[in-house]
Amino acid sequence: MHTMWKGTISFGLVNIPVKLHAATENKDVKLRQLHKECQSPIKYQKVCPVCEREVESEEIVKAFEYAKNKFVVLTDEEMAELQEEHTDKAVEIVDFVQLEEIDPIYFEKSYYLSPNEGGGKAYTLLRQALADSGKIGVAKMVIRSKEQLAAIRVYENTLVVETIHYPDEVRDVKEVPNVPEDAKADPKELDTAKMLIDQLTSEFDPEKYKDNYRTALLDLIEEKKNADETATAQDKPVPDNVHNLMEALEASLDRAKNDKPDQPAEKKKTTSPKKPKKKMKKNA
Repeated sequence: MHTMWKGTISFGLVNIPVKLHAATENKDVKLRQLHKECQSPIKYQKVCPVCEREVESEEIVKAFEYAKNKFVVLTDEEMAELQEEHTDKAVEIVDFVQLEEIDPIYFEKSYYLSPNEGGGKAYTLLRQALADSGKIGVAKMVIRSKEQLAAIRVYENTLVVETIHYPDEVRDVKEVPNVPEDAKADPKELDTAKMLIDQLTSEFDPEKYKDNYRTALLDLIEEKKNADETATAQDKPVPDNVHNLMEALEASLDRAKNDKPDQPAEKKKTTSPKKPKKKMKKNA
C-alpha cells in the first residue's frame, strides 16, 4: 500500500511514528472524449483569452480573486515559505470525544495509519486505549499543504484518520430552499411509514451493496470489445519537412513573380569617348 505521508502522532508525552495510507479509492469508470470524425482523443489546452495563444506552465502564476477581475498574485517563493512555516509532520491529539457526537456531514476522507519503525508498541497502546474507552481522538494535521481537522479512531485492528470539515466549510442548513417548516404528517401515514421502516430494518452489511451502474457499464464495454465494436485513433500525420519546404519555396517564388509589376525594358547606355585631361600650367 502506497505511503503518502510520514510523521508522528502525539498525545500527552507519547509520540508514535506513523505512516499514512489512503483508505479508499475511486472506482468510477473513466471515459475519454474522442473526436467523432477521426476517433482521436481530445486535448485540453491552457489558452490566454487576451493574448490568444496557448500558455506554457512556466508562464502561469497563482492568484486570489478578491473582486471581479481583481487579483492578489502570490509567488512560488511566498507559497513555499508559508507552507514550510505551517507544515508540521506531527499529528497532535487535542481532545478525546464520543464518535456519536460528530455528525457524518463533517467527515471528508479516510486514511489508514500504520506504525513506522520503532512505533509498534506506542501504536498498540493508543489503539487499545481508544478501543477500551470507546472514544476517538480529535487532532490537527497538515495533508497536502492544507491544515486539517481529523478524528483518529479504531477500525477493526487498525487506526484510521478521518479528516473533518471545519465548521465554516459546512454550509448553513437554513440556506436550503423550500424545506417545510412545522409541517405535521398524517398520523395514519406516519404509522404506515414506521411499519415499513421496521420491516426493512437490518444490521448494516456493506458487502451486500453493489454499484450496479458501474457493473453494467463495464459489462457493456466488455461486450462491445468482444464484438470488435472498437475505435482506433488515427496517427498524427508526420510532415515531410523537405517536401513541404520545397512547396513553400516554389509557392513563394510564384507569388513573387505575380506580385512584381511589369517594367519597361532598359535602354542600352551609350558611352561617349573620354575627353583628354587638360594639363595644369605651373605658375612661373
